[in-house]
Order: sequence, then C-alpha cells, then structure tokens
Amino acid sequence: MGSTTCNNMLTLYCYKNEDMKSYEVKIYSGNRFTAQRIEEKLNEVGISPIIKDASESARLAGFAANINGELDIHVREDEKDKAMIIVRAIAAQQKD
Repeated sequence: MGSTTCNNMLTLYCYKNEDMKSYEVKIYSGNRFTAQRIEEKLNEVGISPIIKDASESARLAGFAANINGELDIHVREDEKDKAMIIVRAIAAQQKD
C-alpha cells in the first residue's frame, strides 16, 4: 500500500484488491454531505465509486461506533485522475 498527497487536504491511498486483480484508490475521506456530492458527480461521468462507511459497518456488526458521519470514497486506479478533478472542484467550491 502506498500513499501520495494531493494539495493539503486530500491524501490518496492505493492498494491492490487481490480478488479483482485491480487497484483501488481512496480519493476522499470526509463528511457525508461532501461525499454524497462527489459520488453523484462521479456517477454522472460514468465512474462507479466504492463508498466505505466504517461507522455504519461497525453498527451493523453490533459494535459501538463513533458516529462521526465520515465516508471514504474509492475508485479504480485507472479512473483516479478523472475522479480527482471532480474531488478538487467540489473541495474548491466549499472554500468559497
């Protein structure tokens, strides 16, 4: 697993999914509302993101969870560049 930093607020993580023989890259980790906007825009351009919600997974498994509402968004490595354009655009809108 490796990581690389894109601007000061985003960190990318890349790891190989052994079952699918492909790489997934985490392009966003943060609040649920921003994640939903990013997911919607990715779907509009034909990218199918993988949304991971650790607190919901813990809740469903019967564990106490820190309900902070943060989600992780992953995409295939070959879609990373296109996806990051969307993530950066949405992040820039939030700064305004």
